[in-house]
Amino acid sequence: MKSIPLHAEVVCTDGPGGRSVAVLVDPKTLQVTHFAVREKEKPHTQWLVPVDEVDEIADDSIRLRCTVDELGHMEKFVVTEYRQVEIPRYEGAVGASPVYQPQIEVLPVERELIPEGELAVRPGMAVEATDGAAGRVHELVSDPSSGQITHLVLREGHPWGKRDVMIPVSVVEAVGRDALHLALDRETIGYMLAIPVRW
Repeated sequence: MKSIPLHAEVVCTDGPGGRSVAVLVDPKTLQVTHFAVREKEKPHTQWLVPVDEVDEIADDSIRLRCTVDELGHMEKFVVTEYRQVEIPRYEGAVGASPVYQPQIEVLPVERELIPEGELAVRPGMAVEATDGAAGRVHELVSDPSSGQITHLVLREGHPWGKRDVMIPVSVVEAVGRDALHLALDRETIGYMLAIPVRW
């Protein structure tokens, strides 16, 4: 089994590239397709790095085959769009009927460019069992020979009593924007294999 860290230092061939902020997965093949990498320096742009650009994955780092400059020319993972929003406002003299005078503002809205048909798994993403919150995603685990994701590592408990549990991906029912849903209840998860917590 090979760990795929979700929040790791990303290193390019000529220096630090940033941190991974998401792993993109093809749900049909259970293969990792991209890593989303957030640069350390402002403006903290997030780049979509194809898995072919990954040279090596360790417990706390991802080494890329590209330079920092080449990373900066990859496709963006998050783009900012500007939308006009109408803010209701009424004006008028006391005792007179108010007149509707909306104020128009342009607000920035961030949007993730997730390739069609793929899912984004983020560090600390909530995990929901059939009967409520079960913990948070800590990392993914793959089969080193095939590259297929086989398990996710669920971190549950309080800071002074954490426990990591291996959950087979076969029991993942759905992956939403902010949560991953399991077809198990919390009692069943409590009987699953616990592994040593890695900080």
